[in-house]
Amino acid sequence: MNSDRLDARISAIMDGYEAEELLFKEHKRIFPRRDVIYRLMDEIRYLLFPGYFDDESMAGMSSDTLLSERLLRIERILCEQVRRALLYGDPRMSNRDAYAQADRITGEFLDELGNIQLMLLKDVEAAYDGDPAATGREEIVLCYPGMRAIMVHRIAHELYLRNVPLIPRLMSEKAHSETGIDIHPGATIGEYFFIDHGTGVVIGETTEIGCHAKIYQGVTLGATSTRKGQALSGIKRHPTLGDYVTVYSNASVLGGDTYIGSGSVIGGSAFVVESVPENGRVSVKDQEVVIRQFGASEPVWCYEI
Repeated sequence: MNSDRLDARISAIMDGYEAEELLFKEHKRIFPRRDVIYRLMDEIRYLLFPGYFDDESMAGMSSDTLLSERLLRIERILCEQVRRALLYGDPRMSNRDAYAQADRITGEFLDELGNIQLMLLKDVEAAYDGDPAATGREEIVLCYPGMRAIMVHRIAHELYLRNVPLIPRLMSEKAHSETGIDIHPGATIGEYFFIDHGTGVVIGETTEIGCHAKIYQGVTLGATSTRKGQALSGIKRHPTLGDYVTVYSNASVLGGDTYIGSGSVIGGSAFVVESVPENGRVSVKDQEVVIRQFGASEPVWCYEI
């Protein structure tokens, strides 16, 4: 390669670094490592459901020794990555303070693992009760994308609640890429939650979902508008669903003031931006299906749905 051309290319790239000063103002800024976060997610999954995703503990059983080793490994990995995340969030923080905060956050997270596991077992039960195609609870744990997504969410949410930068989003976006289900780690989701099929589901940051809720593929629980951008940060802009709410496929429920009362059913393809009372039913009215044979000018039949 011609040295002049190489110098020109280097210069152009360096100019880009300077132009993006907001992005690159901290050239030595530290980040959590994505590959390590992904490995950590697997370690936690192995811990919560032994024997399902690993072959170190057979038949769903885990010895005390294996459990201790796994917990210590998770603690070591998580503490270091939380330290890195805290230093990213506040580059002025001393390394000593970052270690102390990371140790505290990691301890609090590990104390919650038992509760996370109980919540997930209830999610498995919700899926088994709600899906007649399920042949067993083992199938749900191993195969269902909705179960994978909620498993990651319940882990990421605990770190989000402790204001850990970046790591919760790294976790949720990994689950998004694997399942097609996009749950922001800030969303609050109650017990016995079931996402059926799941592809294309979006659940926004300030969404609140009660217990025994069920949603289907293509559902969006989102904001009505994000034109104001960062001015909306920290403001409730996503809906609240009560207990025992069902939202059928491709429905959109939008807005921070939108409350769906307990026991309500949102029909498929509905667009909801206003609150619904308890035990309400929302359906799309006056849709028409027209069926024609190829080349015919008149329909064979049509009907409203």
